[in-house]
Amino acid sequence: MKKQKKRNKAHSAEGAGRPGGTAPKRHAKASGERMLMMGNEAVAEGAIRAGCRFYFGYPITPQNELTAYMAKHMPEHGRVFIQAESELAAINMVLGAATTGARAMTSSSSPGISLKQEGISYLAGTQLPAVIVNVQRGGPGLGSIDPSQGDYFQATKGGGHGDYHTIVLAPMSVQEMHSFTVEAFRLADKYRIPTLILADGRLGQMMEPITLHNGPPPPMPVKRWALTGAKGRRPNCIRSLLVKEGELESHNYKLQKCYRKIEQREARHEEMHADKCDLLVAAWGTCARIAKGAILAARARGLKVGLYRPITLWPFPARRLAQIASKTKAVLVTEMNCGQMLEDVQIAVAGSTPVFFSGYPGGRVPGESDIFQAICKIAKKIKNMPKHQR
Repeated sequence: MKKQKKRNKAHSAEGAGRPGGTAPKRHAKASGERMLMMGNEAVAEGAIRAGCRFYFGYPITPQNELTAYMAKHMPEHGRVFIQAESELAAINMVLGAATTGARAMTSSSSPGISLKQEGISYLAGTQLPAVIVNVQRGGPGLGSIDPSQGDYFQATKGGGHGDYHTIVLAPMSVQEMHSFTVEAFRLADKYRIPTLILADGRLGQMMEPITLHNGPPPPMPVKRWALTGAKGRRPNCIRSLLVKEGELESHNYKLQKCYRKIEQREARHEEMHADKCDLLVAAWGTCARIAKGAILAARARGLKVGLYRPITLWPFPARRLAQIASKTKAVLVTEMNCGQMLEDVQIAVAGSTPVFFSGYPGGRVPGESDIFQAICKIAKKIKNMPKHQR
């Protein structure tokens, strides 16, 4: 009898949110093990360790290694991998799986994510947790397969229709590609919200040594809203069509209340030499990684330069940025686009100091020397700037 209870308990933990779920096989790679991995594969491994039960994808460069990794390893754990017939099918399969309370995920690159926007809006409208990974490439249109940060607007402003947000995490290393994926599943479940990993082709293709997630998957909350069969209870209903008078308005206010809570609790950032700097560089993802080297080189030459790196692009960590910027002579925003996070920085700074921009929109990844030269140019401009001109 005791053995049967233990077996039932283990079954419940692994198959939480999906009746009849089977416990996956023990993973071949030990938790906490140090491994050399590609960014795309690190995301996939993070999803498996986070308890992802369903993955639905469709091939597109430069994220195909992620899909291939899931195709190989998900069945090994008794989980579901489906290569859908299109991006539209993939995101709607995610929606279907999410209604059962299971952890579900999809991934793509910029044009493919555009095709998924209607489904993401439906996920947000029905408050369904899911994880979406965008390994960005150049655009607009088909653009190129080179790395880009051109999807910031789409990710942070709600790329589909309606008043909604997704949590957006921006990694800058292969280690963060892995660990942020685990965290994305936790946040998605905690707030019942689609959560997006916004990476780029450079991060997806590069290889680095990482430490694999050590420990169990993030705990699965009780999902009383899930469609798990109505035996012994009243039926649940998950829908986003709300046509009764005042019904949609009430629902949107409910969503906004949740978004305000996320803004208060989950805004995250990283600082480097940000206190008492004359020039603050604001960058995210790959550009932030490169900017770190440029900033260290500038400081070695006596320039007082610091870094402010948003980790959550939504919610954008504006409050702390405003505090730091008010004490600096200028802010330099650098991105692999024509100026998208730039707008959020300008709003946060609110005119307290000049904001300059250095962008790289053609799929070219800047080198440390590019950002270093931009820093030196701005530093020279603000060196003798009178206080009243700031």
